[in-house]
Amino acid sequence: MAAAPVWSVDPRTGKQREQVAVEATAQEVDAAVRAADEAREALTDRTVRAAFLRSAADELEAARDRLVEAADAETALGPVRLTGELARTCYQLRAFAGIVEEGDFLGVVIDHPDDTATPPIPDLRRYKIPLGVVAVYSASNFPFAFSVAGGDTASALAAGCPVVVKAHPDHPALSELVAKVIRRAAAEHQVPDGVLGLVHGFEAGIELIRHPMVAAAGFTGSVRGGRALFDEAAARPVPIPFHGELGSLNPVLITEAAAAERGEAIGAGLAGSMTLGVGQFCVKPGLVLAPASAAGDALLKSLTDAVSDTDPGVLLDHRMRDNFLAGVTERAQLPDVETPVTAGAGGEHTVSAGFLTVPAERLTSEGAYDLLLEECFGPVTVVARYTDETEVRAVLSRLPGNLTATVHLSSEEAAGQGRGAELLRELTPLAGRVLVNGWPTGVAVAPAQHHGGPYPATTSTSTSVGGTAIERWLRPVVYQGAPEALLPPELKDDNPLGLPRRFNGSLER
Repeated sequence: MAAAPVWSVDPRTGKQREQVAVEATAQEVDAAVRAADEAREALTDRTVRAAFLRSAADELEAARDRLVEAADAETALGPVRLTGELARTCYQLRAFAGIVEEGDFLGVVIDHPDDTATPPIPDLRRYKIPLGVVAVYSASNFPFAFSVAGGDTASALAAGCPVVVKAHPDHPALSELVAKVIRRAAAEHQVPDGVLGLVHGFEAGIELIRHPMVAAAGFTGSVRGGRALFDEAAARPVPIPFHGELGSLNPVLITEAAAAERGEAIGAGLAGSMTLGVGQFCVKPGLVLAPASAAGDALLKSLTDAVSDTDPGVLLDHRMRDNFLAGVTERAQLPDVETPVTAGAGGEHTVSAGFLTVPAERLTSEGAYDLLLEECFGPVTVVARYTDETEVRAVLSRLPGNLTATVHLSSEEAAGQGRGAELLRELTPLAGRVLVNGWPTGVAVAPAQHHGGPYPATTSTSTSVGGTAIERWLRPVVYQGAPEALLPPELKDDNPLGLPRRFNGSLER
């Protein structure tokens, strides 16, 4: 594997800024994984883990100005957006520190022997243990929250798993800076540097997923790249869990009554959601079912006005820009597809937002229009105009799995009158998060959050956002008939760690 130079590139000009590193060789990937495995012991103490995570957040905040400047130079996402994203990342680290201290994620269950049960129950003690070294594949569009110190890394460290990150080529300099910050936090608690490894390069990513000491992987990116790594994870002599977020259309259904009640507001809201971050959010609404009626026309007029007023923006790299321009052109050339606002090149390095319309009937059967049911990364959406509920059901039945699905209802429908509840049931099989009268962009970091969905949105049923993301990196183990003296402290009768648990059928907190 050749060690090619890794350059930081300015997306505003397409020019190389500086050489950051070189692509990791197979030997360097091996060294990073082995160093991570050697750091596992330092993460066994939950008190140390929690303190480490909090220190990581503190160190990131202390380095905020430098990190935001580096991130903006490589992503063009802007200081305001990046400052907010860094704050979210720090909040996430601290939230996992609290989860680690609480201990509920360990799932402790103790059953004493019961000879009267049928069949008899022996002494059983169950809890969850970390899987081992986790490979994390950074995302392009969230250089903080889904990258080196992002949710996959934070949740894996919280679980007690060291991490090796495959840096995203769109922000290699930032990746190096963040890794140094996290390692500085680790050193404060005598945790070895190897607890967070960092490698660059496409081939290094393949070597990483194949390494026999890697126990699981987390990925955020394209369907093509994620599926290739998913297949590699499954093809190993010992397959490993692969938690991948691959892509999502995020359908939106607007009822006739909702369009009639507040079509102008819905149109403006849709414009804001689909153009947020230059359309580079994984939860951008990419397909909208709107009525082919006067109310629907008014909604589209509002959407047209708002999108037309949106300034051109810079995509994360020129490859994405080329793919966006080609994707929009190919879609616009389909018969009966119209472009009320044409998305395309806004300048030599920018793109302008737009949207397409198509009769919903065109999407009800397999054919060339299936292209409109695929994600197009960037500031564009497809509005399918439906004439009746039959067309709506036919289109929904053809959609792949998604991260989100949204329905806009009238006030009466939302109050239980009409088909509101029925529409919610129809959307539920399509996505991991179902919204009513809102927009999918913006994923709150909260205990009840779920950021995942049926394939190809994700490759597992887990979430990559929220407290339960920690569950991806754990496995349960049960001790049967083990003498008290041999048990780990988490499973002792006197509960020396004060953990929440289920003890002989009763929940203790």
